[in-house]
Amino acid sequence: MPQLTGSKERSLFTQVVKNYENKQYKKGIKAADQILRRVPNHGDTQAMKALIINSQGHSEEAFALAKVGLKNDMKSHICWHVYGLLYRSVKNFEEAIKAYKFALKLEPDSQQIQRDLALLQMQMRDYHGYVQSRRAILQARTSVRQNWTALAVAQHLAGDLVDAERTLTTYEETLRSPPPKTDIEHSEAVLYKNTIIAEMGETARALEHLDAISKNNLDRTAVMEMRAQYLLKLERMKEAEEAYRALLKRNAEFRSYYHGLQTAMGLKSTDVKPLQQLYEEFARQNPRGDAARRIPLDFLEGDDFREAADRYLQYMLHKGVPSTFANVKALYADNPKRDIIQDLVESYATETHVPQVNGSTEKQLNGETTRFESSVRYFLAQHYDYHISRNLAKALRIIDEAIASDPKSVDYHMTKARILKHYGNIPKASETMEKARSLDERDRYINTKAAKYQLRNNENDAAIENMSKFTRNEAHGGPLGDLLDMQCMWYITEDGESYLRQGKLGLALKRFTSIYNIFEIWQEDQFDFHTFSLRKGQVRAYVEMIRWEDNLREHPFFSRAAIAAARVYTMLHDQPHLANGSLANGVNGVSDKPDAAERKRAQKKAKKAQQKQDQIEAEKKDAKKTAAVSTEGEAKKEDKDPQGEILLQTSEPLTEAMKFVMPLLEFSPKNIEAQQAAFEVFLRRRKYLLALRCLLAAHSISPFNPATHEQLVRLRHTLVNLPSPLPPKVSQVINAELTTILPKDVNLATLNSEFLAQNSSSAKHVHSFLRARQYLDPDTREQNQKDLLGTLGLEEISFQDACFGLEILKNWEVEPAVRKEYSAKAHERWPEASLFR
Repeated sequence: MPQLTGSKERSLFTQVVKNYENKQYKKGIKAADQILRRVPNHGDTQAMKALIINSQGHSEEAFALAKVGLKNDMKSHICWHVYGLLYRSVKNFEEAIKAYKFALKLEPDSQQIQRDLALLQMQMRDYHGYVQSRRAILQARTSVRQNWTALAVAQHLAGDLVDAERTLTTYEETLRSPPPKTDIEHSEAVLYKNTIIAEMGETARALEHLDAISKNNLDRTAVMEMRAQYLLKLERMKEAEEAYRALLKRNAEFRSYYHGLQTAMGLKSTDVKPLQQLYEEFARQNPRGDAARRIPLDFLEGDDFREAADRYLQYMLHKGVPSTFANVKALYADNPKRDIIQDLVESYATETHVPQVNGSTEKQLNGETTRFESSVRYFLAQHYDYHISRNLAKALRIIDEAIASDPKSVDYHMTKARILKHYGNIPKASETMEKARSLDERDRYINTKAAKYQLRNNENDAAIENMSKFTRNEAHGGPLGDLLDMQCMWYITEDGESYLRQGKLGLALKRFTSIYNIFEIWQEDQFDFHTFSLRKGQVRAYVEMIRWEDNLREHPFFSRAAIAAARVYTMLHDQPHLANGSLANGVNGVSDKPDAAERKRAQKKAKKAQQKQDQIEAEKKDAKKTAAVSTEGEAKKEDKDPQGEILLQTSEPLTEAMKFVMPLLEFSPKNIEAQQAAFEVFLRRRKYLLALRCLLAAHSISPFNPATHEQLVRLRHTLVNLPSPLPPKVSQVINAELTTILPKDVNLATLNSEFLAQNSSSAKHVHSFLRARQYLDPDTREQNQKDLLGTLGLEEISFQDACFGLEILKNWEVEPAVRKEYSAKAHERWPEASLFR
């Protein structure tokens, strides 16, 4: 293990470290090479050079050099520390922790290694190890408050609330003089301590402690909210009432305060008169507020509701508040209330209503009367477009009248576009939303709505053109590159789903993978906050962030993208030829049934077309290419697979699907679509026990779900017809669990028929029955096609159900005449729908 003996070499080594810290990588490598020319086997220098090489993006070369450095000096804590940093950079946190611990054995007093170890333990949620690391850091520097707070956080998250409180109290006892009133870190720390006491279940002591610290605490709102909650839990109702009234003086629009006040006063939703008086009192105190007028509509019934709703609606509509319908649509779940609202607003449209102004009945100016009439029309258009009270013909007529009265209203055109979307006329909806955007080109919201509708209409180029009006177009990759950098998930998801509908599976996978990567970045971004939050003293927000991160992949955008990606990979497994090019008619399109030679020619043609399209895209990219350099002066990495071809050409699509499926099962177990997507993957992988577990979970969520029924039939049929028997223990478990939802001796065809008999009026269930029957007996194909056509006559069938029926025909590869007949019959029922034209 060679050592640096000369002062020049030691000075150069110090310079290497500084160059690395300052991101001066070329200078660092130059200095390291100078040392290695004189001391070729100096492990520490080789390790530092490896670290710099890794920062330049050459991880394989860096690992090789780091291993050489370790071989030359196995007892160097620097070598082991660097080895851990390299593993951390490639997200192999387990190996990184091992390297850090070995480095600590060699250099127990190194604060930097201890901090790096603590960060990784926190990232991996090794709370007990984190407690030990934080205790060691505290013992080295007891004068730093954040070390005490960090140890308390570690103990808190590890579940040791008593020790967490004791740690914070011990530090407070060491203070020789009280901290100044402006000390934000102290203010946050004592409130954090109070939350720990409350989590221990000692509400009375938490209240006592809160009263002691409240006078000088800087977060007045948090103190008042916590005090009100504690008083309510302790059933000190009179004091709780006063506390919530004080909060309502600060913010009279926060519903939780009203609910707390109701509880403190002992009022239930059935105590109508006292509640009415309470909210009337707050409405008088806050004449411009909304909550005190809106909340009574939740508990009032009958004539009382009609009177209150009349006052509220007239007040809002005379003011011309655009969000009036959004404020009351939650009431539509109650049919009588929905009917009353409809009667009232219809009466406004047909009768002359004179508004109340300051208690008088003076006539309003013509402008205000016109505003009222316009607001009524706008409300009714939204009312008849809403799914619970839908009458699209009436909604379209009313919104056309509103547009005629005010042709430049953005809101009216947006509502018309939404109505057309619900009609199924996506091209016209997109065109109307684009017109709305043109009326106010500086409004980012309407711009994004127009782009969203264009994506729904598969106008990807037009959508990105619209989005480019509010992006940094000089960014690497143009507008799309900026949207990816800004993690604009709604656009990326919609773009991916659009490409999936078009059958451009490579681009679809590219977008869904981008969503997956965004969540990976969010997970990794915690590293910055492990130190930042403690340094700034924002402890409560930090603990809340940690708990949120633990359930990060419950986010709807992740579920949506992961389920779609799993679907694409199962398609690639079932139809490997799809990797050679786009689907000719899209996922929801239709195709004739060619013979083998025609299919081969079509695949060859599609591949040539795809290559030509790729060449055009590359030329466009070269034409628009700009110098892409980061703020640190480093060239940004260029995307080597912009079209997703590498993703599409995977040899193991089901293995790739597991990357999306496993987080879904772990973090969204109550999402039935996630369980069903995982079932499809496991069934194709012949993991029948795991497939059964997903099926049981889906069945527990919704026993009568049509897709669950179909999957149940397929699983039993697959198990009965296995080419070779399962291992005895696996077979025993499957039989025992499966019989809990499907008796062993049940005939599947009979079960399927009984399912239809119980759900014959539901199009979704009929679709499931037909798909299951087709799977069990392919000879029933013609009857299935006939029955599928018959579902269009069901009274309760929706437009989405009819679209799914067309997709079923596509999957069955029916004759063109059958498809045309289905579309023609669907067109009679939905004449506006573009899909059936």
